[in-house]
Amino acid sequence: MKRRHLIRSLTAILAGWPMRAFAQRPGKLPQVGVLVSASPPHPFGDALRRGLQTFGYTDGRNITLDVRYTEGRSDRAAALAAEFVRAGIDMIVAHFTPATRAAIAATRTIPIIMAPAGAPLQTGFIQSLARPGGNVTGLSGMDAEMGGKRLQLLRQLIPNLCCVAVLGSTPATDPFSGPFVEDLRSAAMKAGLRLESVLVDGPGAFPGAFTAMVKAKAQAFVVQGLFDPHRAALIELAAKHRLAYMSNTRESAVAGALIAISANYEALYERAAYYVDRIIKGANPATLPVEQPARFQVVINARTARALGLTLSPELLSQIDEVIE
Repeated sequence: MKRRHLIRSLTAILAGWPMRAFAQRPGKLPQVGVLVSASPPHPFGDALRRGLQTFGYTDGRNITLDVRYTEGRSDRAAALAAEFVRAGIDMIVAHFTPATRAAIAATRTIPIIMAPAGAPLQTGFIQSLARPGGNVTGLSGMDAEMGGKRLQLLRQLIPNLCCVAVLGSTPATDPFSGPFVEDLRSAAMKAGLRLESVLVDGPGAFPGAFTAMVKAKAQAFVVQGLFDPHRAALIELAAKHRLAYMSNTRESAVAGALIAISANYEALYERAAYYVDRIIKGANPATLPVEQPARFQVVINARTARALGLTLSPELLSQIDEVIE
């Protein structure tokens, strides 16, 4: 009987710990550390603030945001996450997988919101989508579940497609590269295509990566989202080597990449505010389900297609959400 009473008491404590954590500090604003896996300027901070406003929060009035940028460096992400923990912040909002991994390494008790993270199940961040089971919850971008659709679009663009490259990070730089590449590899095998995997630790290795793609006779390449902020260099190299560049953001297609397919990331950034609000109001991350995007957008750059000598068929255009002229 005493043991059952103890278990019930512990369960009640764990279920309500976030609410008490905030309630025990009257007059002190909830402090949220925001870790962005990129360099400024980046749309994440503004999108998160817009989302928070829909829940009645204004930075500096009834919530405090401390936004830090990792500049794409895993060592900096680890150092910033450790700083947040030492400062006693109430939760960490982590943009993309490298920031989420750094936050998890820094704390197993402070709530962490993925905003979003790729393949959180495969990378071991959560136990399940319905019941994450630890101190991590939030959003999944599903970028490692679209290999089949990516290759289908590329095949419609390039009828004689034989070989596709994937430009990803080394696992030490971003563990998301593992499931991202494997998803494409599995899809390529089913489609009867050859996949050339080129993994690099940063943009300084891009020229060598393109040399490897050309040597492998790749006709197109898919870029891991971590490298999307370096789109200008990738677009220049793609044009130089006449390779079709598939990105995961609309911004890259607008800038000159051939095609992009992705969730609406700004909408996901705003949606992270829902998790901030829920945790402030007492929700336990362990039982707060992880959300996935409901739809994806496909954007194509017609000018880039013409430069590569590609024709946009009616069948392909029927699947496109936006054509950049």
